[in-house]
Amino acid sequence: MSPTTHRIAVIAGDGIGREVTPPALAAAAAAVRPQGIGFEFVEFPWGCDHYLKTGRMMDADGLDQLRHFDAIYLGAIGAPAVPDHVSIWELILPIRQRFDQYVNLRPMRLLPGVTGPLAGRGPADIDMICVRENSEGEYAGAGRIDHPGTPDERAEQTGVFTRRGIERIVRYAFELAARRPRRLLASATKSNALQYSMVLWDEVVAGLQPEYPAVTVQKYHVDALAARMVTNPGSLDVIVGSNLFGDILTDLGAAISGSLGLAPGANINPERRFPSMFEPIHGSAPDIAGKGIANPIGAIWAAALMLDHLGHGEASQRIVRAIEGVLAGGRVRTPDLGGTAKTADMTGAILGRL
Repeated sequence: MSPTTHRIAVIAGDGIGREVTPPALAAAAAAVRPQGIGFEFVEFPWGCDHYLKTGRMMDADGLDQLRHFDAIYLGAIGAPAVPDHVSIWELILPIRQRFDQYVNLRPMRLLPGVTGPLAGRGPADIDMICVRENSEGEYAGAGRIDHPGTPDERAEQTGVFTRRGIERIVRYAFELAARRPRRLLASATKSNALQYSMVLWDEVVAGLQPEYPAVTVQKYHVDALAARMVTNPGSLDVIVGSNLFGDILTDLGAAISGSLGLAPGANINPERRFPSMFEPIHGSAPDIAGKGIANPIGAIWAAALMLDHLGHGEASQRIVRAIEGVLAGGRVRTPDLGGTAKTADMTGAILGRL
C-alpha cells in the first residue's frame, strides 16, 4: 500500500459514464504517483441497469456503504428506459442531500486551442466559476400532485429556501471570489417575480457583503445574467446561484466554453463530515454511448477537482495543464470539438503528458 492511500467509491453509472470514468481514474492515479500517493477504487454497479434488474437505482443501504469513503466519483446517470426523475431522485439527489454536499462547484473556461461559439472571444474572455446551492431551493423535493389523471390535475412544486442554506453558499462564494484575482461576485436572483425566496436571497447577500469589502458584488436577474454570459462574459468571474439557476447557467457556461464534454463538476461538503462527489456534468449521452467517441476531458477534469479536494493541489494542476497542453496542440479532437479522435485517443494524449 502507498504511504497515503485514498479510498474512492466509483459509480460509473450509465451510458458514456462507463466510457469516461476509467480515463478519469487513470489520470488521477498518474498525477499523484510521483508523490507516492495511491488509490483504492471500489466500484458499485448502480444506475439505470441496476434499477431495471432490481427496482432500485442503488442498494437499500447504499448511502451507508458510501459514508466512509474519502470521496465518490460518479460517471453519469440516466437511460431512456428509466424516467429522469427516477434516476435523479433515487441516486444523485439522495447522495447530495444526505451527505450535505451543499456546494456544487462548476468551472466554466474556454481552454486554449478550443473554438467557442462566441465570435471574437478567447480564453481571456471566458473564465468563470459557478457556486451553485446544491441541497435545497427548487430541488428540495417538496410538492404534490392532486387529482391525477383528471382534467383538474394540479402539480405543485415548492422551492425551499432557508437563511442558513443561503448564507452558507453565499459565504462560500464570497470567500472563493476573495481568493481569485478579479474579486468579482455575481449573484443570480429573480426577486422582481419571486417575492419570497429571492427577496430572502438578496437580503442574505446584502447582509454578508460588508464582511468582504475586497469583493465587488453585483446582483443580476437570472435572465439578464444569462444574456451577459453571452454578450459580455469577460465581465463575470464567480457566479452564485440557487439550485435551479445554477444548473441552467452552468449548462450555458459549458456551451460557450466549447462543449458540454469539457465541463467538470464537484459536489462538496466543505466541513468534510461526509464524502464529496465529483462528476462531469454532461450526463449519460445515450445517443453516442458505446461508440467510443465521448470526450473524456470533463471526467478527467472532475478527477482533478477531486485531487484538489483531497489536498493534492499540485497534482490537480498537473492534470489541468495536461488537458490544456493537449487542446492547445490542436491535433487531438473528439467529435464534439470538431475532430475525429476517439475517447481512447484523447485519453492517451492526456496521460502521455502526465
